[in-house]
Amino acid sequence: MKKKIETAKAPGAIGPYSQATQVGNTVFVSGQLPVDPASGELVTEIKAAATQSLSNMKAILEEAGYTMDDVTKTTVLLANIVDFAAVNEVYSQFFAAPYPARSCFAVKDLPKGALVEIECIAAK
Repeated sequence: MKKKIETAKAPGAIGPYSQATQVGNTVFVSGQLPVDPASGELVTEIKAAATQSLSNMKAILEEAGYTMDDVTKTTVLLANIVDFAAVNEVYSQFFAAPYPARSCFAVKDLPKGALVEIECIAAK
């Protein structure tokens, strides 16, 4: 059975999707843009943006009773691959070894003109 996960500590969905869904012991977190949930403002400096996206993801996981240590897979979408190293620097502050599996892509555009979007799968 699929369960919707939702928290006010992360920005609400901007379309017909959930912040996250849980199936059994697995949580699927939708891509998190660097939007400050308190102000609704998009964060536009790359390190701060990555921090915000990961903080949003963390808040959703916590709502489901999970931690960043439960994350098994992430996907990072970048507006510019030049930001790869800066995002890695921030990313390493949120995860410890053994790190989750990860894919990272540069894409043509992200919603709202964001610099980064990060999604994850977590399991217990």
